[in-house]
Order: sequence, then structure tokens, then C-alpha cells
Amino acid sequence: MDIQPLADRIVVKPLEAEEVTKGGIVLPDTAKEKPQEGKVIAVGKGKVTNDGKLQSPEVRVGDRILYGKYSGTEIATKGGDEYLIMREDDVFAIVK
Repeated sequence: MDIQPLADRIVVKPLEAEEVTKGGIVLPDTAKEKPQEGKVIAVGKGKVTNDGKLQSPEVRVGDRILYGKYSGTEIATKGGDEYLIMREDDVFAIVK
């Protein structure tokens, strides 16, 4: 996939939702929660600040991140892969 996000936007591949709870209960697709963790696939050049300088993004390609439940815009490729495009401001944390 060749998508180059603009400005402070990033492309994220959401990680799969849990299919089995810690107690061993298998969840159907309708009961799964929307994932809030993903892997960064592509990163824009950064945000332009009020004084006209380019502020480079903190996230990098390959980082695992946590984001808001309803963050970003969902897109799907012809191959059936699903991605999110979101602003870097929607990222809560980088998982180390």
C-alpha cells in the first residue's frame, strides 16, 4: 500500500480485537469492542506551527500506539485491508 499522509496525519493499521476473554469466553464479531491500539504504517511530514516552522511528528513508522475509540477516518483498500487515517493529536501514547 502506498499512501502518503499529509501534514500531521498518520496511517494506522488497527490491531485485531480480542476474540476470547481472559475467562475463556469466545466473543462473536458483534460483541467485540472496536480496537484502540494499532501499528503506524505511514507518517506525514509534520504540523506547521503558528510561526511557520515545521514541527516533525513524534510517532514513527512501526510504532504501536493507543488512540481514541472513535478517532480517525476508516479506509479500505482494494485488497480488503482496513486502515485509519488520523491526526497525530488523536494519539494518546506510544506503547514501548
